[in-house]
Amino acid sequence: MTEPAPEHLQQSPPLTHSTAHLLARITDQLGAQLSLVSRNGTRRPMHRTRHPDRPAADGGTSAPALVAVAHGSRDPQGLRTVLALLDRVRDLRPGLDVRLGHIELNAPLLPDTLDGLRGAEAVLVPLLLGRGHHVKRDLPATAAAPGVRTRIAAPLGPHPLLVEALYGRLVEAGWDAADHGGRHAAVVLAAAGSRDPDSAQDTRRTARLLAERLGVPVVPAYASATAPTVPAALRALAARGRHRAFVASYFTAPGRFASACADAVPHRAAAPLGAHPAMARLVLHRYDQARMAATSADAVTLLASA
Repeated sequence: MTEPAPEHLQQSPPLTHSTAHLLARITDQLGAQLSLVSRNGTRRPMHRTRHPDRPAADGGTSAPALVAVAHGSRDPQGLRTVLALLDRVRDLRPGLDVRLGHIELNAPLLPDTLDGLRGAEAVLVPLLLGRGHHVKRDLPATAAAPGVRTRIAAPLGPHPLLVEALYGRLVEAGWDAADHGGRHAAVVLAAAGSRDPDSAQDTRRTARLLAERLGVPVVPAYASATAPTVPAALRALAARGRHRAFVASYFTAPGRFASACADAVPHRAAAPLGAHPAMARLVLHRYDQARMAATSADAVTLLASA
């Protein structure tokens, strides 16, 4: 049982402006120091630290910062997965200023990340898999932040590198091309779902690309907003004699929707795309595309065929 506080103790007085300012400085400095420490407790290599004002090696201006834009999730594994993906990106491009901003649910939120880039240039790379509301509406509105010159890259999907990552995750889940290329095999491509027709079109295109890679039918299914659901897609495939169906997780990171889709067939469900090496290459590909594009609008409308 908790002991009552002694009566002679009084409530602490409110912080003065100077005290609050000092605490804020201490917090910022602590955050900067923690950014030098990797998740396993070792010190990060210096190329992973931020050097926003450092000139380029050739004497020109620095490359724009890469701001990866994640949706955010209440699942703590989601944030850890995104951080692991960005570590792979840094390994592929040492010296590049790589930062993270979330649309919701997790810190740092995207406006806060952009606020730390005032006076600089940044390319926003959505860690999203198709053209939906966030890509078309939310990102352009947030990218108009004062003091930061921004371009918005295309979403990650559809793209052959996504298919490479999806295939790798299916193999990890037990998919064997030698065993599953027959009449009874199929795959359900489980996606979040959106009412935006462009988003659904992008998911269907990825399903076609994956079907070409696997040599079996691939059916898109959704966790929300539209049909069919993953269980309904599995039933439809079984009715066609496709009883050996796997679920490919068309999610960047773990979260509520990814878990719900995997529960439909837990022994044959692939993990989310996560920090697969092909994902890191794709993030940099979208970044480079946006840098070469003439305007942000061009970058948003880039398609996966490039």
